[in-house]
Amino acid sequence: MDKSMDWQGHSGKVMDSVKGFDVIECTACGFRHIVPIPSPKELEEVYRQDYYTKEKPQNFERFREDLDWWNLVYDDQYEFLEEVLGASRRRILDIGSGPGYFLLQGKKRGWQCKGVEPSTQSVAYSRELGLDVVEDFLGEHSVAGLGEFDVVHLGHVLEHIPQPQSFLGLIKKLLLPAGLVCLVVPNDYNPFQQALREVCGFKPWWVSPPHHINYFDFTSLEELLTKHGFRTLRRQATFPIDMFLLMGDNYIGNNELGRVCHGRRKAFEQNLHKAGLAAIQRKLYDAFAEVGIGREIVLIAELVS
Repeated sequence: MDKSMDWQGHSGKVMDSVKGFDVIECTACGFRHIVPIPSPKELEEVYRQDYYTKEKPQNFERFREDLDWWNLVYDDQYEFLEEVLGASRRRILDIGSGPGYFLLQGKKRGWQCKGVEPSTQSVAYSRELGLDVVEDFLGEHSVAGLGEFDVVHLGHVLEHIPQPQSFLGLIKKLLLPAGLVCLVVPNDYNPFQQALREVCGFKPWWVSPPHHINYFDFTSLEELLTKHGFRTLRRQATFPIDMFLLMGDNYIGNNELGRVCHGRRKAFEQNLHKAGLAAIQRKLYDAFAEVGIGREIVLIAELVS
């Protein structure tokens, strides 16, 4: 029998239970999230001090190792933004800017770049790269002092936010008319993950509370944006790396094998670019999005109301 859960106005079918949290298909929110939802205060210390030292201790090193590939990924996003906005609109704010390499690539392309990042270690690292990064969480207290932007970028942020609906309200305050939001979030409970559970006996390794609060798919994320006055311009997947699991390369908990699989993914994309076939890759990843596969969701949407 399916189990349901009610918690402070949130209710729905329980998808999974991990570490004392339940993931529910929330009828009130329209997307999956954990309950109980941690308070902002409970999460603050984690992201200010512990996230990169305990949860991602090799994050900066990995970024440096992969930087040529990351810059291909970033250039693809910037090229689309430049195509939509034209030559005169080049102000971007990166929320959760991490080590700063997304902003650094934008700066090299002639963008006016600013970041907001709560991690003390990441802010120090970014400033060493010559970037303008504010050490803070985005909130009502900080919005007014940041200015207005043509683009707000959130790479792997919205899955961590206790109230993504009100967070999008803050984003709207930061955008100039017809500004764009660029969102990247994990694509969770996707068809490949479903196959791995049902056929291969995998547990839901992607459920990681309290850091990951929200679990989106393409439909639920697009509907959330539409409800808050945005119109989707681009809907794309990233490489479906969980395909390696379906082929027998079980990298879950195996960092060495995980890096090997990641290296194959990088080689695939870099070789397509070297062959002048970047447009083919984009079309392929657009097609992945249509059937709901791909490890991440990339949505770029325009503010319309």
